[in-house]
Amino acid sequence: MSSIDQSFIDPDFLTVAQAAKYLSVSIPTLRRWDESGKLPSVRHPANGYRFYRRAELERFRLEYQVAEAAANEQIIFETAQAHITGNLKLREPQRGAYAAARQHFAASNSPVILQLPVGCGKTGVIATLPFGISRGRVLVIAPNTTIRDGVASTLDISNPQCFWRIRGVLEAFVGGPFTAVLDGPDANIHDCLKSHFVVTNIQQLASSADRWLPKFPTNFFDMILVDEGHHNAAPSWRKVFERFPDAKVVSLTATPFRGDQKQLAGNVIYRFPFTTAMANGFIKKITSTNVVPSEIYFTYRGEDRRHSLDEVLALREEAWFSRGVALSQECNVHIVDESIARLKLLRANPKIRHQIIAVACSVDHARQVRALYEQRGLRAHEIHSGMDDEECEGILERLRRGTLDCIVQVQMLGEGFDHPPLSVAAIFRPFRSLAPYIQFVGRIMRVNAEGAPEDPDNHGYVVSHVGMNNDAHWDDFRELDLADQQMFHLWLTQQGAELDPSDGDGEGRPRRFDEGMLVSREILNEFVTNDPFLNVDDDRVLDQILSREIVAGVRLADVVADREAFRERLRAAQPSKETPAAPPVPVSPQRERQTGRTRLAEKSKSVANRIVADLGLDKRGYDLMNVAKLGRRHNLQAAIELMNREVNAELGQSSGARGELSLEQVKHALDNLDAIGDRVRDRLRAKLTKE
Repeated sequence: MSSIDQSFIDPDFLTVAQAAKYLSVSIPTLRRWDESGKLPSVRHPANGYRFYRRAELERFRLEYQVAEAAANEQIIFETAQAHITGNLKLREPQRGAYAAARQHFAASNSPVILQLPVGCGKTGVIATLPFGISRGRVLVIAPNTTIRDGVASTLDISNPQCFWRIRGVLEAFVGGPFTAVLDGPDANIHDCLKSHFVVTNIQQLASSADRWLPKFPTNFFDMILVDEGHHNAAPSWRKVFERFPDAKVVSLTATPFRGDQKQLAGNVIYRFPFTTAMANGFIKKITSTNVVPSEIYFTYRGEDRRHSLDEVLALREEAWFSRGVALSQECNVHIVDESIARLKLLRANPKIRHQIIAVACSVDHARQVRALYEQRGLRAHEIHSGMDDEECEGILERLRRGTLDCIVQVQMLGEGFDHPPLSVAAIFRPFRSLAPYIQFVGRIMRVNAEGAPEDPDNHGYVVSHVGMNNDAHWDDFRELDLADQQMFHLWLTQQGAELDPSDGDGEGRPRRFDEGMLVSREILNEFVTNDPFLNVDDDRVLDQILSREIVAGVRLADVVADREAFRERLRAAQPSKETPAAPPVPVSPQRERQTGRTRLAEKSKSVANRIVADLGLDKRGYDLMNVAKLGRRHNLQAAIELMNREVNAELGQSSGARGELSLEQVKHALDNLDAIGDRVRDRLRAKLTKE
């Protein structure tokens, strides 16, 4: 080493002798590999000495270890006696998806998509797909840690609830399959070498840090299984596919399309319709219910307006109108009352304590909706991405224990969150595209009783307002589900690139509460509309119901003698197209005042946020500290304190006496909060200008 230029010495580079020792080969062998291009070296620009990059040597050594291991052991997916075809312990979609994938990969290596509704056993499909198809290790990629951990548990042969064990797929586990989980610093490459499945989440595998992906040779995995495969168009996922170009790629999803029109990797080779899943009891039977106004009164751009139902139906496609309905407390009340009525209907059977999941436009709107449920005696809480992990987990634990009746979310509780008691989906926002709508409705599809389509606990309701136009998505969802394969592919290729402006986290620029469409009064129709997903008037739906296998080899159609008489019996069991609207839930003045006080504090903070934004200040800056003479407080803290002072002045109330406010005072403050905020902002602007 003494003859080597010391300036070139780097721990990431090895000399020829060091590299030969590192790889356990001779120096002449290393030189031959260099000359042939098999393992090229780099040369010092001054003296021509050969050096090797440590990272290249590690990949090269790993490739040899993999090749050596493959030469000395049989691949379990080719040799194991897996009982899949004809296994009646597996669900029909699990057997069907496996058969379609096996047929495809016998002729082609192109990527594919399997479409299965939530609750139909996607994890079971992941567990069975490699057998008889994969010739090497399998990489399973989840979009988040929740799904990753669920899949890993299912594939853990030491788990008594291991899928292969409880479904009778495998009888012996002495040689595996073994599963490694890439879950942080405790995992390493040797775990992967000794395993048949490697389970990870996309952030762990292909983050900007690139901790894992470069460690794997390009032939390390023979199959890649992507859970929630509608994400696979994202750059991080594409990066993985490019790293393993010869791997068989299978994406599993309930919604094989995206609102941004990005092309997913693969063609759909298998679909299991939601209709069939409902008919078989794999997912709940869902009914869409909409509250319907006969008249609505509101102010828009300073103009007082009144519209009939027909006019509402014409206006609802306008974004300003549907969003105005969504944010209106008057309209929200009617959705709340109807969703509570549906909850009570489900809870008439005391076996399961059903719960409501609601979706709102923003964080403040979620708090508004939560307050309406609380006023009506329900235990409710909002949850959103701005909360820390510990707070979120505490709320979810209350939901799991049943100490919450309702949870109101903003872009949370999406993929991987499975909680069967959620049976009422209350929609307080207009969805601009179909995929997020289906994803949200999917949160109430998990059954409470397996394989029992007629069980009353396996029913769910989607409740919304006709003015938000979400029933159009319901119709599209059902029509898409019933379309044949050719029409389905046509629909996918013709989807518009419409982004959903409401699909963010609700933490955009703070809005004013006194602008836009302000609903003052809504007179409800005497009836609400009901639209079951399994509409038996549609022959396609009836065909799906009759195709249900009631015992091995026998379908319902085989024992139904009179198709039309059977249709009539089903029709009689369905809810009427129109049913009386839920009566208003009485709200005690005390509870209204208490929730109003909470909302006053929350909305004051929202207005303080707007004040800081209007002044063009950083929330964490200290510009207001001196002009407001409040001591050391950052701008947002200062604005909140000034807002509270101004509200107290408006109400003639001293500091610390909010508990003495009357209901009328609370309402007055809430109605005038933006004007109060404007006064605070204007005074601060004047002082900042003088500074």
